[in-house]
Amino acid sequence: MEEIIDDEDEGLFEHHRIVADRGQALLRIDKFLMDRLPNVTRTKIQEGIHLGFVKVNDHDIKPNYKVHPADVVTVSFPEPPRDTELKPENIPLNIVFEDDHIVVVNKAAGMVVHPAYQNWTGTLVNALMHHFKELPHMPGNEGRPGLVHRIDKDTSGLLVIAKTEKAITHLAKQFFDHSIERTYQAIVWGIPSPEAGTINVNVGRSLKDRRITTAFPKADFGRTAITHYKVLKDYRYVSLIECRLETGRTHQIRAHMKYIGHTLFNE
Repeated sequence: MEEIIDDEDEGLFEHHRIVADRGQALLRIDKFLMDRLPNVTRTKIQEGIHLGFVKVNDHDIKPNYKVHPADVVTVSFPEPPRDTELKPENIPLNIVFEDDHIVVVNKAAGMVVHPAYQNWTGTLVNALMHHFKELPHMPGNEGRPGLVHRIDKDTSGLLVIAKTEKAITHLAKQFFDHSIERTYQAIVWGIPSPEAGTINVNVGRSLKDRRITTAFPKADFGRTAITHYKVLKDYRYVSLIECRLETGRTHQIRAHMKYIGHTLFNE
């Protein structure tokens, strides 16, 4: 959840407001923010803490502060955030199903699902706003009308878009309860052994390169991620696999398959 607030008393503009989950394990503030803010280094976060740009529950903190359940973490800067107003764009959509409640869109590889850093236009959300004038927002997901899930930019596949408040509420509950099954196919180098299994390893942004999602087997960083995979076809040097996800972390399949030694083909 993010909000923009002008704090006139301190001359700071709030850029991010993050509420820790009620089940949040104690975690250093720098690690907590590195996993949630794109393109930010640990050094920058620690510098921001020293400058008073990072607060927890409206109080200054030390760099070694550990985030607790339900903590409210805010990140502010002297400059106001850039204009991130969503604008409709006349971009064609590949609609495979639609009724009064939902629309199912086949997203092409290369299209970003929603506006974010370095991708403020040309996204699926921009297209949806042009084709559907009044899509609902899920609580805490403002700026992403109709969305209850997403897939990576370079992944093609089906996305379910909610057209009504009732639909978005029911879909969100199904994703939360894991009663919706998400299945993907991918080509990986080599042949996984065993040919079917489960990868239950945390994933998060790499500590060396924030652009990369990586696996953290010690579970002291990243977020819970579970992938069930099986080999569909053995092509000797590569194999076609099917992945069923229990969680939907960014680049989860990519990070998990690399972790077990079978990087996605063409990576």
